[in-house]
Amino acid sequence: MNPLYAVYLIASGALFAALLPFLWIYSRITGRYRFYQCERLGLVPRAAVPPATRSPRIWIHAVSLGEIRAAAAVIRVLEETIPGVSMVLSTMTEHGRDLAVETFGGKIPVIYAPVDVLFPVRCALSRIRPDIMVFLETEIWPAWLFFARRMGVRTALVNGRISGGSFGRYLRFRPFFRRVLGNFDALSMIRERDAERIRAMGADPRRITVNGNAKFDGVAALPDPRVASRIRQILNLVDSRPVFIAGSTREGEEKAVLDAYERMLPAHPDMVLILAPRHITRIREIIPLLTARGLAFQLRSNIGPSGRDPSARVVVVDTFGELHHLYSVGTIIFCGGSLVPLGGQNVLEPAAWGKAVFHGPHMDNFLDAKALLEKARAGIRVSGPDELAEKALWYLEHREALDAAGRRARRAVLENSGAARRHAEVIKRLAAR
Repeated sequence: MNPLYAVYLIASGALFAALLPFLWIYSRITGRYRFYQCERLGLVPRAAVPPATRSPRIWIHAVSLGEIRAAAAVIRVLEETIPGVSMVLSTMTEHGRDLAVETFGGKIPVIYAPVDVLFPVRCALSRIRPDIMVFLETEIWPAWLFFARRMGVRTALVNGRISGGSFGRYLRFRPFFRRVLGNFDALSMIRERDAERIRAMGADPRRITVNGNAKFDGVAALPDPRVASRIRQILNLVDSRPVFIAGSTREGEEKAVLDAYERMLPAHPDMVLILAPRHITRIREIIPLLTARGLAFQLRSNIGPSGRDPSARVVVVDTFGELHHLYSVGTIIFCGGSLVPLGGQNVLEPAAWGKAVFHGPHMDNFLDAKALLEKARAGIRVSGPDELAEKALWYLEHREALDAAGRRARRAVLENSGAARRHAEVIKRLAAR
């Protein structure tokens, strides 16, 4: 075994063993994490293990909501093209698990991923016994890959991407990651730039292919006209009332969004603002910003069948997994994580609803989607609140231009789908070995 790999396995195992008693005590006191401790320790329940058949068993690991939607697109192709295939999906968080269960409706077992240390990984692999292990995007787990290789499990990274920010960190540990990446049988990347970066990290060029972004497929089939009608009814929105949605905002962006919103209000006093932070726990930071400006607001959880009717012009989204539905009613849509240097968020979801998308200059994690919308003249870059307000006001006064940009956005998403099938073909070739 490579010495660097040995150091990682020993050090991570020792650290986990040292912290485990404290994590156990913490979970008993607070009640947090108790519901998935066993699975994180590799103790996968029998109900999550598909019955043995002659067809391949594939374990897919996806963490973020976008990864789960991309995985769903790949899974649909695998189910269509590999007779009798059985699959297991793992994720890291409660929110991710909830979305996965909702997405697959119980057809595919969903579990929490094992901690990336010796015992949990070996235990989980021994219980599930996959023929193929598939990781999405940037899920590169050294212990998991090492033991999968030793147990004869073929491995693939699909819809793979390496962001500019993480690339530099990977290069600092290139000798180690060269060994880690050597455990992959296939690396199916999104863009040529991702392929170049993973080659520079030490991956075998013969195992690398470029197959596009499966997230296009994941969102292409998303829109449902009934969703927009339901959201409008819940929020009591008439068709003529403009709706400004700021989705997946990060720290520092809410102030900019509120500045832009207040600049637009004199011209559009009936405008509704829907503010959806990337992390719901940050709502306690956002509420004082609204209060200080005298902006009346309601939490999304207090609106609807189980709550009150909407009365405030500002709605703060404190529910999980609803943003992609809310985009259906947006007039002006801003995707967060982009005015601050955090790599941006997925602009494809609102584009799939036929919406032009405003975003900041920091889109490093979604360069392919950004380039696609810019080429379609449907992505609108802004540098700050003044430019956001200025451009939004122009489009609100020229609604035919805004609607045309939205149609181009939707068309661009549809025309660029098909990557999920190409990534699935990579997995199929591993299954045929």
